[in-house]
Amino acid sequence: MKLRLLASLCLATLTFISCTKDEDIIENENSGTETSSENSEIEVESFVYRGLNEFYLYKSRVPELADNYFQSSNAKTEFLASASSPESLFDDLTATIDRFSFISDDYNDLEDRFDGVSGATGIKFGIGRISGTNNIFGIIRYVLPGTSAEKAGLKRGNVFTEINGEKLTSANFSNLIEQSSYTINVGTVENGQIILTDEEVELTDDNYTENPVYISKVIETGGRKVAYLMYNSFIADFDDELNNAFADFKAAGVTDLILDLRYNGGGSVESAKDLSSMITGQFKDEVFIKEQWNEKYQNFYERQNPEALINRFDDRLRTGEQINSLNLSEVYVLTSSSSASASELIINGLDPYINVVQVGDKTVGKFQASVTLYDSEDFSKDNLNENHNYALQPLVFKSLNSVGKTDYINGLAPDIEYVENLNDYGVLGNEDEPLLNKALNAILGRSQVSKAQVERLDFQVLGESGMNEPGYRKMYIDRIPLIKN
Repeated sequence: MKLRLLASLCLATLTFISCTKDEDIIENENSGTETSSENSEIEVESFVYRGLNEFYLYKSRVPELADNYFQSSNAKTEFLASASSPESLFDDLTATIDRFSFISDDYNDLEDRFDGVSGATGIKFGIGRISGTNNIFGIIRYVLPGTSAEKAGLKRGNVFTEINGEKLTSANFSNLIEQSSYTINVGTVENGQIILTDEEVELTDDNYTENPVYISKVIETGGRKVAYLMYNSFIADFDDELNNAFADFKAAGVTDLILDLRYNGGGSVESAKDLSSMITGQFKDEVFIKEQWNEKYQNFYERQNPEALINRFDDRLRTGEQINSLNLSEVYVLTSSSSASASELIINGLDPYINVVQVGDKTVGKFQASVTLYDSEDFSKDNLNENHNYALQPLVFKSLNSVGKTDYINGLAPDIEYVENLNDYGVLGNEDEPLLNKALNAILGRSQVSKAQVERLDFQVLGESGMNEPGYRKMYIDRIPLIKN
């Protein structure tokens, strides 16, 4: 089974508008009202099939999703009834190339997470293995303000090797980090070794809404004013906060921008487009990205409304608020192996227009977007089936930049390579934090050789906080085409 979340799972309450940009209509050839007469024992399975058959990007790769695959309705019913669960059916009906589509059994939880609302112990961490050893540990990447973790005094760079007294291993860490509240032991990295203390910290699962604009500041150095923005998720509800940060940058007269997406797993396509318009501003109405859907939808749009396939740079947020643009011709983007989806969209979408200097590690390699489908006639949340809370989040299109670049399945490679070093983790936002320092050196034309070489303590990243949650490494849209039966 491919890795994907089968329970409550780059976040916004997705009130889906049952139309595209220009209220296009696509005739549903596969009976959208089918659910009303389906056997109640397979109503979820019927919904799974109907949604994937209609919208799934990789429909052509799954023989059972072909419109003429079943010779009779009984054959289709028998097929659906043979599935052991809706989750197993969903897994069987998604292509092996697909690492990102998922099914959720609780759309309320899914919506909360897309809004940035979730339980939070307050630590965002990576799980790693010291190179050449079997030593598994967690390392705190950053701490959320106002949480139990902050109150306990935890900081970036703290490490832990146990959760609730159970030692982390490569076999158990995925399950251990799923717990909502837990106790960790606390240690630090000193001179190439993990030094554990007697301290233990209990982290509680408090309801929390995370502001993805984590750090926003102006660094004055070398006669330049460099804006630094650490942005950790493309959450639609915080577009105003993002735009306000750019208003501050603009008022300060910044000359350069360092955009830190090293821990950003993605989110809203619209937010990514607007962020790109904040960085630039001189390309209004030019193509940011193009969409490529499955054959049915692609053919329809190309014939009836090709503009619906294009996302253009603009000067307004979805709320109508004026975008604060810097009109830059260059941007430095900090990335890691956790940068995915909408983060990669920023790099790929801007690349044909300005000089995008990627600093850090290779990204994940996710160029497809998904949409939430509910069990209703038109897959919106209107008049949905109240007998269950399942929702689908299938991939529905892949993105191409204005010159056609897509399919970067192996990720986007950096121009200046740097992988975080356990011996020199640094303080986020400080000029001497290694990854930020690399970008500052490039901006100022300084040597990339640090003043004092720090011995590397490399680690293999095995996982991270949130990896089992809904929307992990997400890129989503909040509109689906209107289905007319």
